[in-house]
Amino acid sequence: MAINYQFNKTSLQALEKDLKMRQRTLPTLQSKESALRLEVKRAKDEIKALDEEVDRRIKDYDQMLALWGEFDTSLIHVDDVRMSIKKIAGVRVPVLEEVVYSTKEFSIFSSPKWFADGFSQLKAIADVGIRQEFVRRKVELLDYARKKTTQKVNLFEKVQIPGYQDAIRKIKRFMEDEENLSKSSQKIVKSKREAEARMAEELAKKAGKVTVVPDETGKTLDGKGEIS
Repeated sequence: MAINYQFNKTSLQALEKDLKMRQRTLPTLQSKESALRLEVKRAKDEIKALDEEVDRRIKDYDQMLALWGEFDTSLIHVDDVRMSIKKIAGVRVPVLEEVVYSTKEFSIFSSPKWFADGFSQLKAIADVGIRQEFVRRKVELLDYARKKTTQKVNLFEKVQIPGYQDAIRKIKRFMEDEENLSKSSQKIVKSKREAEARMAEELAKKAGKVTVVPDETGKTLDGKGEIS
C-alpha cells in the first residue's frame, strides 16, 4: 500500500496519528480474530456432532423402512421455523429457536400402533436437519468474518504499520538533514561575516596609522595632511 506524505512537520504529525490509531486497533483485531477462530472450530465440531446424529437417526429410520411404507407423510408438515439473531464475536448469526409442526388427525384404531412414535422420529430427524443448516450458515458467516479480520490484521501488521514507520523515519531523517544543513549554512555565513569584520577592522587600523612624507621645503605632512 502506497502511503502519501510530504516532507514537512504537518505530514509527519498526520502519519504519527494514523500510526498510533493502527497500533491501538491491532490488538483488538488480533483478539477478535482469535475469538472468531475459536467460534468457527466450535461450530464445525457442532456440525460434526449433528452429522453423526443424522447418520444415527437415518440408520434407525432404515431399520423401520418396511414399516414406513405404511406411514402417511401428509399427516405431518413443517409450518414455521422460528429464529433469532445472536452476536458472536461481533458477527450477527441466525439461531434456531423452534420448529413449528402441524399434524393431521388420524385414527389410532385403524392406524398401526407405531404411528405415534413415527411422528416423534420424523420430528427429531427434521429438527436435526434444520439445526444442521443453521449451524452451517453460522460457520459460513463466522469463517467469512474471520478471514476478513485476518486480512485486516495482516494489512495492519505487515503492510500499514511498517509502511507508516518507514515513512515517519524518512521524514524525520529529511528534516534532520535539512536542519543540519541550515545550521551549517548559518555557521558558514557567520564565519564569512566574522572574516569580513576582521578584514574591515584590519583595514581601518591600517588607515588610522600616521604616515610622514617630506615636501620640497623640508617640512613634513602627517597622515591628516597638516604641515608641521
